[in-house]
Amino acid sequence: MADSPDLPQTAAPVSDFSAAMTSGQTFTLAGRPAQATVLFFYPKDNTPGCTTENMAFRDLHEQFKAAGVEIYGISRDSLRSHESFKAKLGLPFELISDPDEAVCQAFGVMKQKKMYGKEVRGVERSTFVIDAQGRLVKEWRGVKVPGHVDEVLEFVARRG
Repeated sequence: MADSPDLPQTAAPVSDFSAAMTSGQTFTLAGRPAQATVLFFYPKDNTPGCTTENMAFRDLHEQFKAAGVEIYGISRDSLRSHESFKAKLGLPFELISDPDEAVCQAFGVMKQKKMYGKEVRGVERSTFVIDAQGRLVKEWRGVKVPGHVDEVLEFVARRG
């Protein structure tokens, strides 16, 4: 991450951005009322790993809220797909749609990956914690779903 000046650096300010999200809202990083914001990037709605990850954030949502943290999931899926996915899983947080990959590019999560033996360009599962001052304070890249959400919760709870 330190090799590109365009990517957010840990404890460095994250450039403000806005993007469409579920419930007819627009996400804007500036002025988030929480102590921290968790942005988790995932490859695609309704796929096994992404479903499991979203459900894990859902299941611990109250604990994140108690820690003063807002959670937002981001993928390249359409708002229509996100609305359906959110309703199907009963997600208590909003999903951000990034079909043009602007937010994905800003966070450097677009990668060449191997899928069923083929090279494909896709979202590298990643999570970022941004404090109330808009600074990146922690990132996880190449996330493996099992235990990840617990690790994120432990980090934000420790930061208090």
